[in-house]
Amino acid sequence: MNNTLPTLLAASAAAFFLTSCSDSDVASSLDPSGPPNILFVIMDDVGIDQMKVFGYGGKTPPSMPNINAVANAGVRFRNTWTMPECSPSRAAFFVGRYPIRTNIYQALGPSDLANSHLTPYDVTTPKLLKQAGYESGLFGKYHLGGPENNEAGIEGPNVLGWDYFYGWVGGLPGSVDTSAGGIAVDGTYSCGFVPSKQAGGADTGACYQAEGACKVIERTEPTQDAAGLQCLASGGIFVPEMTCGQRPTTLNFTRLNGYYVSPLVIFDGKKTEEVPLSDPRARIYRTQIETDSAIDWIKSRSANKPWMATVSYTSAHTPWQQPPGALLAHDGPASDDWSCSAPEAARLIQNKMTEAMDTEFGRLMVETGLATRDSNGSLVYNPKASNTIIAIIGDNGSLGTAVKLPFVAGQAKGTAYQTGVWDPLIIAGPQVVQPGREVEHMVNAVDLFQLFGEIAGLDVHEKVPRTLDSVGILPYLTNPEQTSLRMVNFTIGGSNIQAHGARNGPCVISTSCTQSAPSKSVCEDNHGTWWGDGGAGYKMCAEVNQELHRQGKDLLNILPDPTMAVRNDRYKLVRNITYNFNPATNGFQTDTVEELYEINQAAPEPLLDTSERNLLAKNPTAETLAVRDSLRTTLDKILASEPDCPGDGNKDGVVNAQDLNNWRKIAHDWGLSSVYDFVVGDGRDGFTNHIDEAIIQNNLNKACERSYAVY
Repeated sequence: MNNTLPTLLAASAAAFFLTSCSDSDVASSLDPSGPPNILFVIMDDVGIDQMKVFGYGGKTPPSMPNINAVANAGVRFRNTWTMPECSPSRAAFFVGRYPIRTNIYQALGPSDLANSHLTPYDVTTPKLLKQAGYESGLFGKYHLGGPENNEAGIEGPNVLGWDYFYGWVGGLPGSVDTSAGGIAVDGTYSCGFVPSKQAGGADTGACYQAEGACKVIERTEPTQDAAGLQCLASGGIFVPEMTCGQRPTTLNFTRLNGYYVSPLVIFDGKKTEEVPLSDPRARIYRTQIETDSAIDWIKSRSANKPWMATVSYTSAHTPWQQPPGALLAHDGPASDDWSCSAPEAARLIQNKMTEAMDTEFGRLMVETGLATRDSNGSLVYNPKASNTIIAIIGDNGSLGTAVKLPFVAGQAKGTAYQTGVWDPLIIAGPQVVQPGREVEHMVNAVDLFQLFGEIAGLDVHEKVPRTLDSVGILPYLTNPEQTSLRMVNFTIGGSNIQAHGARNGPCVISTSCTQSAPSKSVCEDNHGTWWGDGGAGYKMCAEVNQELHRQGKDLLNILPDPTMAVRNDRYKLVRNITYNFNPATNGFQTDTVEELYEINQAAPEPLLDTSERNLLAKNPTAETLAVRDSLRTTLDKILASEPDCPGDGNKDGVVNAQDLNNWRKIAHDWGLSSVYDFVVGDGRDGFTNHIDEAIIQNNLNKACERSYAVY
């Protein structure tokens, strides 16, 4: 170990301002017949711990034969970091910039201001690719801004450059409708449908559709879905033990119901349509909607124009519900005996949702002509058969209750530990040399932005007039001997910007308290208890602990906010900052803790950053402290790399007349939250007004301190 320290320290020191191969060099290696199409698939809350094809998955990995087929015909990147939560990772994919530049640190919620949304001034992937003649479609989860606190409202995908959108602007599914459409009191049916008779429900009943149609549905075989689930999957509401006749007055077709009833938004390039919940298009299992819409769009593309389709699957995010059995043919249907409100059933249901997503991914591949089926029904994918690159990635680590061993449930999604940010990345296509191999070098979520530009033949850093954190990773596809293009990797999570410095309320899950849940319903969907407004009324997890201490109860583990990490090829530094309650003083304090780990990607037992392996915990050596100091310097350098510039709302590096013009238009047409709402007093107030104009005027013609990237 000691012999390697000088090399590691030198590598870390050399990380600042490192440049990779130029975009023009790697673009020349692409197929000269024309720019490839791009299929980008995002899996939600599917960490590398779930993936047997990467060597993990524990004893009960979800069955994913279709994604595995693509993985085995492409490149598996086994050392990829995302951000700890979904919205900051998605922003990283689509603008190539860390959260320190976008201000998106956690999953967006209705209270987050536009200052923590992607802005119309960003050069997004669809805007970038449009310069190379690409058309771009986004299907499924958006979750990059709005509809609340955003002038664009539901038009966000259009404003950010997508030519076509079919999905959900707010991103997250609604809570499960435990009344099953109004046929029972809330709380009756934990999974949103009437289960089978064996599970306490019914095997026959009337299935009513919103437009008035009705038919009797029966469950005649034990391998069939419950009649209630069959009805729900068809868009209907099931009335047990009834025949079609007088329609019950309690039926409610305007209630959200997890994955089965969602507020769909469609933008077709000309107009945006908000689909009501009673519309049959909004009453289909989300994974099917995401797949159907992508297939239709891809099949309608001209052969003479390249396209990028982003299929942003909602699975396997909470709330967890049994998918339609038809999507689980390769591993059997999900049991309706499993309660969707019981954490112990979470792993089982989450597996089935992941398997359903894999089934639909396979259908996407076959129906768009990117793959075929053999006589056994297995996916046959030949990357040379089409000029299409396929990229598949998870957006953050798995939720704690679904984590597979040896990964750690308490260090999962929402933390900067390996279980929270280490994600699967698969890239396949005709450009891949020696398919079926693995790459162990560090990759970051931001690097996909540059990859997409490289695929289109663009010099990304020349085309984007902002600091990018992305490194070109196309050389890994074309050169099996490519050495590492990153000297360091970085991740960070925290709180988004809310009015007057507010934050999400406390959510208690098991023995921990987090402020990452943006609302009471999201907290409860994650099997938590809400202690914020609308619940016990507390603002901070530290206040919850103070109350528990007053009652003589055990204190909760407060999850850090912010949480961040940086690593080199061998070592990882984690920095956690927590606002805590101190029982000794009956007061509050901010604790900053740094931990150092040696980590790797060994399968099936990787070296993880678990507490007993903290190299700083007991009598660290001088060499260990030197590694810590080097990584600490790198981390601080990254955190300082985006200096504040009051008045520069469009972040073009100068406060000038353009900022005044932008402010004037927003203040006149909108007046509410925007990137021209600047910090005054206790924070931003959620308005774009003359207070903000004064800040622009006071800084007019000032050049911003230059930002920089650290690779």
